[in-house]
Amino acid sequence: MTVLGHPRSWSCQCLPVLILLLGTGHGPGVEGVTHYKPGDPVILYVNKVGPYHNPQETYHYYQLPVCCPEKIRHKSLSLGEVLDGDRMAESLYEIRFRENVEKKILCHMQLSSAQVEQLRQAIEELYYFEFVVDDLPIRGFVGYMEESGFLPHSHKIGLWTHLDFHLEFHGDRIIFANVSVRDVKPHSLDGLRSDEFLGLTHTYSVRWSETSVERRSDRRRGDDGGFFPRTLEIHWLSIINSMVLVFLLVGFVAVILMRVLRNDLARYNLDEETSSGGSSDDFDQGDNGWKIIHTDVFRFPPYRGLLCAVLGVGAQFLALGTGIIVMALLGMFNVHRHGAINSAAILLYALTCCISGYVSSHFYRQIGGERWVWNIILTTSLFSVPFFLTWSVVNSVHWANGSTQALPATTILLLLTVWLLVGFPLTVIGGIFGKNNASPFDAPCRTKNIAREIPPQPWYKSTVIHMTVGGFLPFSAISVELYYIFATVWGREQYTLYGILFFVFAILLSVGACISIALTYFQLSGEDYRWWWRSVLSVGSTGLFIFLYSVFYYARRSNMSGAVQTVEFFGYSLLTGYVFFLMLGTISFFSSLKFIRYIYVNLKMD
Repeated sequence: MTVLGHPRSWSCQCLPVLILLLGTGHGPGVEGVTHYKPGDPVILYVNKVGPYHNPQETYHYYQLPVCCPEKIRHKSLSLGEVLDGDRMAESLYEIRFRENVEKKILCHMQLSSAQVEQLRQAIEELYYFEFVVDDLPIRGFVGYMEESGFLPHSHKIGLWTHLDFHLEFHGDRIIFANVSVRDVKPHSLDGLRSDEFLGLTHTYSVRWSETSVERRSDRRRGDDGGFFPRTLEIHWLSIINSMVLVFLLVGFVAVILMRVLRNDLARYNLDEETSSGGSSDDFDQGDNGWKIIHTDVFRFPPYRGLLCAVLGVGAQFLALGTGIIVMALLGMFNVHRHGAINSAAILLYALTCCISGYVSSHFYRQIGGERWVWNIILTTSLFSVPFFLTWSVVNSVHWANGSTQALPATTILLLLTVWLLVGFPLTVIGGIFGKNNASPFDAPCRTKNIAREIPPQPWYKSTVIHMTVGGFLPFSAISVELYYIFATVWGREQYTLYGILFFVFAILLSVGACISIALTYFQLSGEDYRWWWRSVLSVGSTGLFIFLYSVFYYARRSNMSGAVQTVEFFGYSLLTGYVFFLMLGTISFFSSLKFIRYIYVNLKMD
C-alpha cells in the first residue's frame, strides 16, 4: 500500500489503483487464464453457506459439521470478494485435470446429536453451499427436506453425503463446473436419540467432458443447471411506462407552463409600462403573483451551510451513480458479481469527494457564507456519519451471529485509510478550489432589507402536499424498474441491462427537474418566496417513497426473514432512500434556481 503512504503522490496513481482492484481482484465467474496439463491438481475452495432466501446472510462453510482439514488454509481475496462475504478456504476434495473419479471417500464422521440438530436446522432453512473451482462458482443445497400430507403429516430431512462434480474443458482450460445430486439418495437425519451418534461417510465423484466452447462467456445462459434464476430480460413495460410519464411531464412544463409564463411576462411588462409614471410602492400595492415578490425571492435561506452541504453531497452521488453505470456499460467489471461493483463504488466515492467539497464551498461562498471550515466538516460528514452508524449496527449483528458478511479488522482499517488519505483530503482540496473560484451570486433583483409578509396559503400549496406530489411522480417513473433492481440486490437475479438502467436514471432526473420547476412556479404564484428548502424537499421526498417501497418489497415480494437479513435490509434501504433524497434534492434545487433566474431576468423592472 505504498500509494496510501505518500499523500502527495496519490492523485496521479488513483487510476492504477482502480485498475488493480477491479482488474486483478476478479470474483468467481470472471474468466480466468489458468492453464492445466493432464493430471495437474485443480484446487476446489469451499466458500460459504447460508439461507437461500437471505442473500446477505452467509456463514463460513466450515461452521457446519462437515469434512474439514486439520489446518484450514484460506485463499487471499480481493477487496470486492471480502465485501461480498467470500471466505474461501482449501478443501479435502482431490481433483486432477481430465481425470475422472468414482465415489471416492472424502472422510468419515461421527456426529453428535447437537451437530445433527445443527444440520437439520440448516436444511430446514434451505441452506445452500458455494464452492469455487478455477474462479467458477458451483452451488448446491446442503440437504433435502420433504413435507407431505396433512393427516398424517410427514416431515423428512436428509443430508447429501455424495456430490457429483461435472467439469467441462477446452484444450488446457476449464470452461464450466457444476455439482449435482440427481442420482443420489440423501442420508436421513430423522429418529436420532439425544445420546446417540450418527456415523456418516462423505464421498464424491468427478466427471470430465470436452466442450467445443472456447470461452466461458460464449456459453449460453441457462444451461448451467440454473441454481439461481436466469439473467433478467428486457422489460418493455417499465420502459414504456417511464417514457410516457416523462413525455407527459416534459410536455406539461414546456407547453402549459411556458404559455402561462408568457402571459405573465406580457401582463407584468405591460403593467410596468402603464404604471411607469407612478411610484414603485403604488405598483406593488396593485399587483399580485410572482412579480410582487421580486425583492424577496433571492433572499438567502436559513441554515445555508446545511443547504450547501446537501447540494455538494448530492452532486457527488450524481457523479458516482453516473460513473458506476457508465463503467458497467463499458464492461470494466464483471456484472454477474457484486464484488467488483462494491470496489468500484468505494473507490469512486473517495475520488468524487472533491466534487462535494467544490460544489458546497462554491455555493456557500456565493450566498455569503463565512464559516468555510465548518461547511467543509459538515459536507464530509453529511453522508459518512449516517453510513458509519448504519454500518456499525449491521456489522455488529453479522459479527454476533458469525456471518461472513462481517468485515475483518484489516478490511475496516483499509477502508478507513482510503477515506482519511483520499476522501477527506479531496473534500478539502475541492472546497479550497470552490471557495477561491466563487463569483458573486449576482441576483437579477435587488433584495430589500425587510422581508415581505407572506399571505396565508391554501392547503394544496403546503410543504407536505408538494413533497407528496414531487416525490410520487419521479417514483412512479422508476417503480417497475425498481422491482428488478431490488430483485438483483436483495435476491438471486442477475442484472445486466445497464443500458436500460442508464435510460431510466436519465428519466428519473428529467422528471425530477420538470416537476420541481412546476411546483416552484405554483409556490411563487402564491407570493411565497421560501422556495430554497422547499425545492430540495419536494423532489427529494422520492427517497421516502423508495424506502416505503422497500418495506413493501420485504413484506410482499421476498421471502427474507431473520434478524441478520432484516437489519441489513432495512439499514441499507434507509441509506438508499437518503442517497436518493440528496441526489434528487440537488437536481430539484438547481433546476428551480435556473428557472427563477430565467423568469426574473426577462421581467422589466425599474
